[in-house]
Amino acid sequence: MSIIIIAVTFFLALFLGIRARKGRNVQLESWVVGNRNFGNIVMFVLMAGEMFTTFIFLGASGASYSMGGPVIYIFCAVTYIIPFWILPHIWRYSKEHKLLTQPDFFIKKYDSKLLGLFVAIVGVVSIIPYMVLQLNGIKIIVSEASYGAISPNLAVWIGVIVVTIFVYISGIHGSAFTAILKDILMLVTILFLGIYLPFHYFGGIEPMFKTLDAAKPGFLLLPKSGYSISWYVSVCLIVALGQYMWPHVFGASLSSKDARTLRQNAALIPLYQILMVFILFIGFTAVLQMPKIEGGRTDLVLFEIAKESLPPWFIGVIGSAGLLAALVPSSLLLLTASTLLSKNIYKVFKPATSEAKLTGLTRIFVPVIALIALLFTFYGGKTMLSLLLMSYSFVLQLFPALIVTFFRRNPVTKIGAGAGILSGIVTVAYVTIKNTTFGSLFPYAPQVLKDLDPGFLAFTINFIFMFTVSGISHILSSKPSIGQKVVKQ
Repeated sequence: MSIIIIAVTFFLALFLGIRARKGRNVQLESWVVGNRNFGNIVMFVLMAGEMFTTFIFLGASGASYSMGGPVIYIFCAVTYIIPFWILPHIWRYSKEHKLLTQPDFFIKKYDSKLLGLFVAIVGVVSIIPYMVLQLNGIKIIVSEASYGAISPNLAVWIGVIVVTIFVYISGIHGSAFTAILKDILMLVTILFLGIYLPFHYFGGIEPMFKTLDAAKPGFLLLPKSGYSISWYVSVCLIVALGQYMWPHVFGASLSSKDARTLRQNAALIPLYQILMVFILFIGFTAVLQMPKIEGGRTDLVLFEIAKESLPPWFIGVIGSAGLLAALVPSSLLLLTASTLLSKNIYKVFKPATSEAKLTGLTRIFVPVIALIALLFTFYGGKTMLSLLLMSYSFVLQLFPALIVTFFRRNPVTKIGAGAGILSGIVTVAYVTIKNTTFGSLFPYAPQVLKDLDPGFLAFTINFIFMFTVSGISHILSSKPSIGQKVVKQ
């Protein structure tokens, strides 16, 4: 029964994605940002679709199982304060200048196609590992939910084909239509599991917490070192500043019909945090019922306890919700990567490319990117996890150069912006590859500093380089060049 439900979900996602194309033109602005006419409901499900991915089904419940109290980092409220203030400004400026992508914004603000090219490359490099994570999620979710009847490789092939078809045909409209179905399924399954499991095993949510605290004292608290309060604060800030620097999240915000809708959306999206609470209940229940799940198997906590407690047909419903939680963000990642490749990379070298040819080229890049992601999914190995961690920190490095453009007079030059981003990326790559922490860099520092996320180091170096190089650029540009006559007053 579960395999039938999953198969129906595959076909329904494909139908909705293709159906979204009806009556719409295929011009680039319509395909990429929906002619900037998405209202409150569509923006809500679209932005949620980008932020609440397979991590909800695999990562969040697994993190609550293995981490305990420190898992509350996923409830960083500041993540939703940032877009409330910055997205309306970005939308207004982008609409005024007809900008479609994140690199377009940097090109216009800094009057530098080279900086835009650099930002586009950072975006594409960051998107591929993120998409591979979603495809790996499809492999795990569909295989588990079908009790092995659908092989992981077959599941990911079908998923890629489905998402490639509706992105190619419908663009962002396909993502939006499918996101509505995804949100409904996620709401039903997670609320049910988060309430049913604690009541089924403990008679309620409060008894579950009391039992857990008695069995594992301190499990629900932040420790004094490691995942401490300073770690929590640093991670929250990094997540908040980096979340809307992802090129696909940035790009989707431009599809809003007005700036007010974006503010309302930023105020409403935290409602999804209520959903996250119930995901944690699933993980906490599993800690007591299945205490010996270790290593990578912790990501399967939700399916392990659901299979132990529920009939196969409902496991199919859970698998369908998880499948859509992978397909929707995958579609947006695919859409954004292909647009960056055509508009912000290819066109830099072929500036005479017409709008019609650019639109066609963007759609051609969709299956190309899909195949590259598929290749990494099958042959990328465990290195993709470290690449994903680097990717998040990579896009975070775009924030300093973006936020200074909000000033009436931007003190940062295009060379300074590029230097800051590059220095931050190099630092991120180094600390990730070397597995460096604040504690290893500064062994004699107070514990409160040792526990800071190392992403803070890259962020700090970014700011230092950005302002230093900008200052030097201003000084050099103000000096008369050789041979220039200096007029004395």
